Amino acid sequence: MGAQWSQLFPPKPTFTESSLDSQADKVFLVTGGYSGIGYELVKMLYRKHGRVYIAGRSEEKARRAIKEIQTEIPSSKGSLEFLYLELDDLSSIKASADAFKQKESKLHVLWNNAGVSRPPLGSVSKQGIELQLATNCLGPFLFTQLLTPLMKETAATEPPASVRIIWTSSNYVDLAAPKGGIIMSELDNPPKDQSRNYVNSKTGNWLLSVELARRVHSSGIVSVALHPGTASSNLFRHTPSVKYLAWPLMYPPKLPAHTELYAGLSKDITMELNGCYVVPFGRIADKKNIRKDLLNAFKTKEEGGSGKATEFWEFCEEKTRDYC
Repeated sequence: MGAQWSQLFPPKPTFTESSLDSQADKVFLVTGGYSGIGYELVKMLYRKHGRVYIAGRSEEKARRAIKEIQTEIPSSKGSLEFLYLELDDLSSIKASADAFKQKESKLHVLWNNAGVSRPPLGSVSKQGIELQLATNCLGPFLFTQLLTPLMKETAATEPPASVRIIWTSSNYVDLAAPKGGIIMSELDNPPKDQSRNYVNSKTGNWLLSVELARRVHSSGIVSVALHPGTASSNLFRHTPSVKYLAWPLMYPPKLPAHTELYAGLSKDITMELNGCYVVPFGRIADKKNIRKDLLNAFKTKEEGGSGKATEFWEFCEEKTRDYC
């Protein structure tokens, strides 16, 4: 309970913009970077002269955010670019990845920040998949897979652990995920419970981060999941009552953005900590504070675990195979 209390009422961030050197030689990509936590993260990266791509479906919102940020930070020598990305349409994601690779020869950090929470029951993606699973897991999985070769090339010329892939999970996993993490049958036959479907997708993000860490470790890339902290943002646009009831536990988006900043750029996270979990507002979670059944799900069967992370990875591979 103490660990959850610490996540609900976290200490102030110690890793902030002032902790960073110039990021002038770095290329960053933030999905959902034109609102909420992503918007605040983009501002921090741009203020430190990074080349930042804001990926999302709304060019209008992205252009507005870019103008606002450039007006607020006129001294930056960085750049802000829009990248069209529709995470709930698997057929469009390769074109988005290709468009990025046509512009850039490196990618230092990918923040899989965008997501959807508790849309109306029955909401599905363009491919007819439950919307939260599609937007929060399958879309980011495919996008990450398509960009991983470029990130491996980047890592070959950068210090170990400086090239990173960040996955956005939630403390809701620890509170509400079923024993073992995910019941696989619920993925193809989602329950009529959007809270359960949401926690399945956030558990999926955590599983993907751990499995990817295993697969890219030899390339010097770090993959981590995080619970950013509960922000007052449009993530709760489908459930305004939740935002109202949880208001005392919500923070201005800039504070949770520090969790993402830490996950992406703090030197605390070394190759030895690949696959770790980051909690608000920029701390590495102690494994003793993570549910034992979840830790078991992260391990392969060869390691004495349930192999759930590998199983979920293979599920995502199968669902996205035709769109690579």
